[in-house]
Amino acid sequence: MATENTSLPVYSKKDFESGVDPRWCPGCGDFSIINQVQKALPAVGRKREDIVFISGIGCSSRFPYYMNNYGMHTLHGRAPSFASGLKVSRPELMVWVVTGDGDALAIGGNHFIHAMRRNIDLKLLLFNNRIYGLTKGQVSPTSEIGKKTKTTPHGSPDAPFNPPALAIGSGATFVARSIDVEGAHLGLVLKAAAEHKGSCFTEIYQNCPVFNDGAYTSITEKSVKADALLRMEHGKPLLYGKDNKKGIRFNAKTAELEVVTVGEHGVTEPDVLVHDAKRDDPTMAFMLANLALKPGFPTPIGVFRDVSRPTAEELTWDMINAAKAKKGDVDVLKLIAGSDTWQIK
Repeated sequence: MATENTSLPVYSKKDFESGVDPRWCPGCGDFSIINQVQKALPAVGRKREDIVFISGIGCSSRFPYYMNNYGMHTLHGRAPSFASGLKVSRPELMVWVVTGDGDALAIGGNHFIHAMRRNIDLKLLLFNNRIYGLTKGQVSPTSEIGKKTKTTPHGSPDAPFNPPALAIGSGATFVARSIDVEGAHLGLVLKAAAEHKGSCFTEIYQNCPVFNDGAYTSITEKSVKADALLRMEHGKPLLYGKDNKKGIRFNAKTAELEVVTVGEHGVTEPDVLVHDAKRDDPTMAFMLANLALKPGFPTPIGVFRDVSRPTAEELTWDMINAAKAKKGDVDVLKLIAGSDTWQIK
């Protein structure tokens, strides 16, 4: 008798292209992001029909239409909820969530933090352009203080969210950051996200050429990015700069991170902090996530945290299977009624 061929098909980037022309503005960073996602998917080791993209509302959330696999375009801010239900009920699927800074962190903030907290195996990509693009340029939860928009004509008085710090604080087991114009780097981060099992958050700095053009030029321009970007790699010292002589050191006396220069004031390379994305304690990852908030410090990109924990869907099915083994088929009516019921006469 012939045996069934269970080997995976050999995919190319084109296999994940729907053929629908993306309706994004010329120059939008979303084109770069979808290009890297489609290039990464052939290597994730999954059949195309077992990969799902779920989105909310916003420019980024058109994403499923342009992917040639299963997808859902859902409600504003609720993509993590739809994705959570799908992953728990169908744990064999690889579920990606595509969202924006407004969709995820404003109306969807509560859904976002609980998806991270529960450690459901979701791969959430947050396109952060620091503006509401689809609704034509209003202030978003990541817009900087003083930002002038249609809703804040005199400047925004609100402090912005720091998405990676929020994800780490919410308990995400994988947290990373990349940039739309750093294609090779983004591809590596997507590969790491695909390999992770658990709540997975990746912030992608994405330029909106119409409503917030140049939001990231201070770190992406060729003339400045060597000194402005800190490329984190697990197991390697946190060095940066044109000559790779600047570094991040942990000052044990002040319990703070500080910028040092190798070769000055007795500083040697062993003094520079070695990045440990696998460290279970999130304290250092949280400090790195907040690094760019300090004047004179670089903006970290790469993986902040990548640790292993039991996932919510695994624990859920362990409980279901244990209950079945103990009691056999469950009487749903008895389960609902239980013993804590009263009859009103």
